[in-house]
Amino acid sequence: MAIPLTDPLRLRPAPARRQRAGSTLTRLLLLAAVLALSSHTTLASRPLDGIVAVVNDDVIVRSELQAEIDLVLPELRARGTTIPPQAVLEAQVLERLILKRLQLQQAEQLGIEVDAQTLSNALDNIAARNGLSLEELRFTLEQNGVDFENFREDTRAQILTSQLQQQAVMRNIRVSDAEVDRFLEQEADTLIRRRRVKLQHILLALPENADARQVAAARAKAEGLLRRLRAGADFASVAVAESDGRRALEGGDLGWFPMAEVPTLALEPAQTLAKGAVSEPIQSASGFHLIRIADIEGDDPQPVSQTQARHILIRTNELVADADARRRLEQLRLRIVGGDDFATLARAHSDDTGTALKGGDLGWVDPGDTVPEFEEVMDALAPGTVSEPFQTSFGWHIVQVLERRQQETTDELLRMEAEAALRQRKAEEATEIWLRQLRDEAYVDLRMDTDDY
Repeated sequence: MAIPLTDPLRLRPAPARRQRAGSTLTRLLLLAAVLALSSHTTLASRPLDGIVAVVNDDVIVRSELQAEIDLVLPELRARGTTIPPQAVLEAQVLERLILKRLQLQQAEQLGIEVDAQTLSNALDNIAARNGLSLEELRFTLEQNGVDFENFREDTRAQILTSQLQQQAVMRNIRVSDAEVDRFLEQEADTLIRRRRVKLQHILLALPENADARQVAAARAKAEGLLRRLRAGADFASVAVAESDGRRALEGGDLGWFPMAEVPTLALEPAQTLAKGAVSEPIQSASGFHLIRIADIEGDDPQPVSQTQARHILIRTNELVADADARRRLEQLRLRIVGGDDFATLARAHSDDTGTALKGGDLGWVDPGDTVPEFEEVMDALAPGTVSEPFQTSFGWHIVQVLERRQQETTDELLRMEAEAALRQRKAEEATEIWLRQLRDEAYVDLRMDTDDY
């Protein structure tokens, strides 16, 4: 049963209910450094160096661009990616900074803010995911040259961007029952909780210090082999004939790997590809690789706790301040506690057009279906109780929990997981389109050749 996405709370795709193997503190620190040093700053705090782009009424200066490039280069080298010419690299990195700046500007225009408690919770979660306390996270970052306050402010910017995309992009995403049916027919095995995978491998080796011509030739050959394999060619036969890998004569068979032990190069395909699928060519320092998921062992999705809830939303705008919205909801809550019908009041007062006609009914809500602020309040309520007014990026709410249940039917769980996967896929596509539109509608003046003001 597909869940209708008609209310503004179901805006972010449900997160995967399994942690990716191979997550390390080292990767966090590299990401933290990139985020911290490329974070948005005010014009007054920027060094007086050359402007490389004007973005609406804001600017990006060369020191910001160079700081980002300095951190992109080690990432590219670590992946074995050929470094593009300096002009190409600068243009690509600058475009990434422009898109980030445009999103922050849009969030400011819409009045999206991140309160202190939300930011504090996010930082606590980052620390907890890496097995650290907040103080240990601060110490570890600063020991690696990352200023904690910069990291903190960029975390705020990331939350703002996420909330902006929820409002601007996710609200229009729909997943039909027919789409779920097709997904389950073709990709059901991508939904199981993977314990181990069997891999096959083809390597097209590159010599040390390969030049651009050699790299291009190897890439073209890898893409040609991929076309043959996806057209039905036997992977083992192709590996024997074409692979430079040590297991070529065994048909490229690498054997079984527990998920925690999958080589880094093959981790993404091992986590996401269906049984029998072959990855796109993956470049490393040794050459181009094709990875096939020969087999998968795993478990069906685990039961999840669902909550049946309903809510009333009051949006803020030029005419409705935060204090006004909160006051109205306090009055409505008193009426509900006093015996008035929640559904009747929701139909008359809620600004959530998607659920107001249904008396504010959200249906059965899965973990991750709503924004974190809403989920936190909802999860803390006992069935039958009504929350105090609280704020999210969509406005002010009161929520009532009606019932909770454990969803344990395998077929239904698979459908829920399929819907979440499709929603995630559509969200990524829709976000790309939205970002292009945001870029096209903005005033952007590139000044890469300007050395000073």
